[in-house]
Amino acid sequence: MKNIDGIPVYETLREIIDPSRSCLVVWDVQNATAERIFNKDEFIKNLKNFTGKLRGKIPFIYSKIAVGLPKGFASSWSYYWRMKMFNVSNPEDMFKSIFSSGAMEILEDVKPSEGDIVIEKYTASLFIGTYFENLLRNKGVTTLIFTGIATDIGIESSARDAANRGFYPVIVSDCVSSMSKESYDRSLKSMENMFFICENSQAVAEAVGL
Repeated sequence: MKNIDGIPVYETLREIIDPSRSCLVVWDVQNATAERIFNKDEFIKNLKNFTGKLRGKIPFIYSKIAVGLPKGFASSWSYYWRMKMFNVSNPEDMFKSIFSSGAMEILEDVKPSEGDIVIEKYTASLFIGTYFENLLRNKGVTTLIFTGIATDIGIESSARDAANRGFYPVIVSDCVSSMSKESYDRSLKSMENMFFICENSQAVAEAVGL
């Protein structure tokens, strides 16, 4: 660790992922999203094992896709994006249908436990329109450990937002996934080029002292 102008600068993985200053983000690991990724079984196995090791050591914050803003208050872009993403003509009806079916519930294998925090959000960033940053500041968190779906959408977006706000973003490479391996690989490479910390679950667990 260096001290520059009175500011601690963490350099090693162990310093960056100090459990007293870290928080685990489990991003959108819901039934519907898990069905669309390229490596579902491997991803769930890795995430279940990793969260099992970290539980009780650091805070867990889960994100969930919210059904949408009040009727008439959503942005034009949000409709456009969902129409393209899901190839539907009316995303509002689609979202009502999948929410009522239970498809948007968090996967049973990695569901929250007592004391975990679940935040519903409306964008691809956990910082926008939520109290997420307030929780982190109040808790003295400096490092966010990202897991979940999808690497190239919400995780990369939130990791960039985290860095812009002064947090260290750590991406657990074998506990994130995407709709295609090409998207997954491209996103990880992009984040590595931004000097975000991209490490596998074993390296992260060892840095936490497990």
